[in-house]
Amino acid sequence: METGIENQSQTEITHLKATIVVLREQLEALSFDKDKAVQRAVLLSSDEIQQLKDVASRLRNELENLRFEKDAAVQRAVQSFADEIQQLKNTTSSLRSELENLRFEKDAAVQRAVQSSADEIQQLKNTTSSLRTELENLRFEKDTAVQKAVQSSADEILQLKNTITSLRSGMGN
Repeated sequence: METGIENQSQTEITHLKATIVVLREQLEALSFDKDKAVQRAVLLSSDEIQQLKDVASRLRNELENLRFEKDAAVQRAVQSFADEIQQLKNTTSSLRSELENLRFEKDAAVQRAVQSSADEIQQLKNTTSSLRTELENLRFEKDTAVQKAVQSSADEILQLKNTITSLRSGMGN
């Protein structure tokens, strides 16, 4: 009878070990998914940063082209009329203002991208924390179940010993 209880306890321990292995695999899968999501977020941020760099480069090229055109126009204006020089200065001021607006918009877009990445990272951290808590709860529940099973087995063994003692005493009478 003790062998049956031991076999049952061993079976239960084997099942609990298998459960631990499954939980460990699930945790590793969740960790992998988290890492994959972080990599995806970093990639998206990198792409957006690259696009913003490309826009900045195009704006620099455009500014250089505008400066070249301005210089040529100033030379023509100096040769022709003083009024045209003033008009070109006004145009240059407007273009600078527009360029500043574009720079401001670019900076705002970068800030939004950074904030979005930070928010996603925080969400991933929260998810990871929640999963850790859930895993700890499952471990605690498993430990409690194992302790109950061991206690139950010990109680049953004690009862069987008492029964055997009582039967032996009854046979001795």
